[in-house]
Amino acid sequence: MKEIKLKIEGMHCNGCSQRLENSLNKKKNIKEAKVDFDKKEAHIKYEKIGKEDIEKFIEEIGFKSVGE
Repeated sequence: MKEIKLKIEGMHCNGCSQRLENSLNKKKNIKEAKVDFDKKEAHIKYEKIGKEDIEKFIEEIGFKSVGE
């Protein structure tokens, strides 16, 4: 299993971070996601997908990953 911490843009409230976290945790191959609104980052444990796939999914939800 791999882990990544991504900086996230576009979150304006705790509801945004909760929506992103819930959506990531429902995604196949993401084993655990925790989103921190205050730090504007997502800590994700995953397997069988790449960083690009995760970033694309984050954009589909309405946010933007600006890298590690």
